[in-house]
Amino acid sequence: MTLPPALSGPLALPVVASPLFIISDPRLVAAQCKAGVIGSFPALNARPAALLREWLTELTEDLARHAAEHPESPTAPFAVNQIVHRSNDRLEADLRACVEFEVPIVITSLGARPEVNEAVHSYGGIVLHDVISDAQARKAIAKGADGVIAVAAGAGGHAGTTSPFALVQEIREWFDGPLLLSGAVAHGRSILAAQAAGADLAYIGSAFIATHEANADDGYKRMLVESTAADIVYSNLFTGVHGNYLHGSITAAGLDPAALPESDPSAMNFGSGGNMGAKAWRDIWGAGQGVGAVKQVDAVAEVVARLRREYDEALTAGVWDGRTRRRFAVSGEPH
Repeated sequence: MTLPPALSGPLALPVVASPLFIISDPRLVAAQCKAGVIGSFPALNARPAALLREWLTELTEDLARHAAEHPESPTAPFAVNQIVHRSNDRLEADLRACVEFEVPIVITSLGARPEVNEAVHSYGGIVLHDVISDAQARKAIAKGADGVIAVAAGAGGHAGTTSPFALVQEIREWFDGPLLLSGAVAHGRSILAAQAAGADLAYIGSAFIATHEANADDGYKRMLVESTAADIVYSNLFTGVHGNYLHGSITAAGLDPAALPESDPSAMNFGSGGNMGAKAWRDIWGAGQGVGAVKQVDAVAEVVARLRREYDEALTAGVWDGRTRRRFAVSGEPH
């Protein structure tokens, strides 16, 4: 299947920058799009709700101006993430704003809603839905989503436990539409590996937190640079949904990462942290297992340039024909 124009480019890299709660705002998203990757933000980041229209106005005008001034380089489109869980009392109003501004890509999370998909399709937009299993992917497509984001083991924030290879394999057995892969992707080789496994684009979050443009605490950025996969803790305590968080932020909140209780998944709270005093995302910091590839805090453009160099180096190390594979001699020994 041919990818829709919003996903097929021109892009500097086959990458969608994931929507980061609190962190993603117009400044970060604009920098991502200007660097040639699809930027995104959660609609709920715009508080109060009336601010969403201001953000959409700012982004559309800024990116249109940049595209006109820099026709030689790709200016990527942007996406808005909508939490479609019934607990989101802003969904209807936020969706109206997306329709009004004809947001090219809408990312839906925590539930698949046909009426949301229909609203986005009314102006020609596309819907990508977060999934952590093949069963969820089937439901999302059956309800009208155009594509899915496979949120596999190792992804930052809310994430599943299935291997990226297994999840993409199962989805690709029946679905040939847009498929993105999330899960410890923070290096150019990983972007290429995602494509080799069968995904169309990689979905990257943690690497963009450690940027100058990100609306994140400086301590958060430093902790990302200093952390490795061993510092990632998987728990549902903080929001009722299982996710990956930085060990250091949990201990700083006075909690023992090795003895976190289970939360009631029926009582989802997107950031309240229950009665602990510490709030998810503000005090308990999300991150994926790919943090070991994040070596310093950089500008977004530098992060994209690094990923592009690594991606190109990985391409030259093998053969690329829609899939990637190592070159082997007749003897079977690698060159």
